Amino acid sequence: MNDNKFVKLLTVSLFLVFAAVSCWATAESLHLLLPTYPSVFCWAITIGFFFIASWGTKMIADSLNQNIYMEHRGATLVGGILIVMVFWLLCSMPTNTHTFFFRNLIDERVTTDLTTTKAYLSQIKDNTANDQRIKAKQTEVENQVNTKLQSLEAEIKNPLNPGNGPETEKILGEIAQILGVPSINKLSGTGNSVQERNTLYKAYRAVVFMQLEAKKKSIARAMAPSNNNHQKAAAKDYKNLELIQKYIADGQISLTDAENIQEVCNKLNEGYATIKANQDFVDFKSADDRENYTCDNPQTKGSRLLSVYDVWVDFLTGKEGGLAFVFWILISILLDVAAFICFDIAFHKEL
Repeated sequence: MNDNKFVKLLTVSLFLVFAAVSCWATAESLHLLLPTYPSVFCWAITIGFFFIASWGTKMIADSLNQNIYMEHRGATLVGGILIVMVFWLLCSMPTNTHTFFFRNLIDERVTTDLTTTKAYLSQIKDNTANDQRIKAKQTEVENQVNTKLQSLEAEIKNPLNPGNGPETEKILGEIAQILGVPSINKLSGTGNSVQERNTLYKAYRAVVFMQLEAKKKSIARAMAPSNNNHQKAAAKDYKNLELIQKYIADGQISLTDAENIQEVCNKLNEGYATIKANQDFVDFKSADDRENYTCDNPQTKGSRLLSVYDVWVDFLTGKEGGLAFVFWILISILLDVAAFICFDIAFHKEL
């Protein structure tokens, strides 16, 4: 008799320990999904569901126990299986896995998201990407002009047909077209001597370079934004994300707290929106980044981890998780199975 009491006390105690961990994980997952709902609401649902799931496993165990009398054994077995499938397989196990996976990954995911988003906001606020595009366009025009100047020099100094003839005029016309000017006036001089030809080329070169500088300024004006509103918006979002990073480092924001992580995601969403609205001023590092920040409904990397549904969809479609997720599935299963076994032993039906 004493042995039976000890076994029952032990199994009940173990059940309460395993159940407490499992219910905590489920409640955490539900609170991440529903941050505006009070924690007590999530706990109430979790405890109720877990008890029902545990009772379902007891129904299965009792229906399979041939040493006891039971009416409607088959119906009890089917009912137990359905209860376990609904309350454990569709609720407890997925949410437990989600919580374990979330806590294992959220720090790295949010840190990366903050760093990447700040980098793109910095490009907008400092106008660096646009400046690079302007310089690239100016360099392109300059290289085209230099190539034509080499042809011009070779034509003027051509030992077989030196001087300032029709071919020179043709090259000058091509240079004018590159620079977007009506024409480059032909200079006087026949270039009869080597010195005259050198002087003639240098004179043309000086005229072309003057026009080239004017073209560069024109490119800069044409590609410059009409105002700096985008820079102000990016600077504001950048500062907010800097503060978020500081609060995380100081421990004022916990990335495992539902309200805190929602606040972080809200600030990141503001940064995402600014980047999307000003994507012409951003040089994305990859096609994936461009898609993530400019799609119809941009979603931060951290916010997708908040949803148990999204995390499981990403795992099942091969976008997320991998072996790490499988590991947490196994841990969740073992945790709940241990609780169910203890429950069934503690409350098994006797003769």
